[in-house]
Amino acid sequence: MTLVVALIGAYALVQSGLIPANADAKPGRLEAWMARTSLDATLRRDAPKEQNPVALTEQNLLEGVHLFAQNCAVCHGSAKGTASLSTIAKGEYPPPPQLATDGVEDDPEGVSFWKIKHGIRLTGMPSFGYSFSDQQIWTLALFLKHMDKLPPAVQQTWLQVRNWPVVSVNQADRK
Repeated sequence: MTLVVALIGAYALVQSGLIPANADAKPGRLEAWMARTSLDATLRRDAPKEQNPVALTEQNLLEGVHLFAQNCAVCHGSAKGTASLSTIAKGEYPPPPQLATDGVEDDPEGVSFWKIKHGIRLTGMPSFGYSFSDQQIWTLALFLKHMDKLPPAVQQTWLQVRNWPVVSVNQADRK
């Protein structure tokens, strides 16, 4: 009986609109704990454990920078980190980590691979598994793992990445 009353109470609370669904409202501790705990458990269970099949070469790191610039920088920032948030990143909740500041270099590459491939539910992080090959995702994971210790030529390219506005090669040619 207690369980039934608790479930009815939880349902009534959700239906009342008292639990905010807007992106500019801070989630409660229970919601944040549930999301974090679920993500951590999923990553422990599902993230690849094997070594990244993409070799650590300057060319692969450059390809990772280019993929990041075209697809990730608008939310996750440039080499300037939190000093230069895009308008999109400012409006997302939870705010996307600015990877040059918040970094993911300590994360296993398999964790980054899983997050990129599958996305993260109830955040702005989309699943790129439908758009990128596993090779491209591993290349991004390689860049993220080494973004704090890049060879000079790759570092120079990384420093030129802009997080907003995103300008394609064709748009840049028209200016």
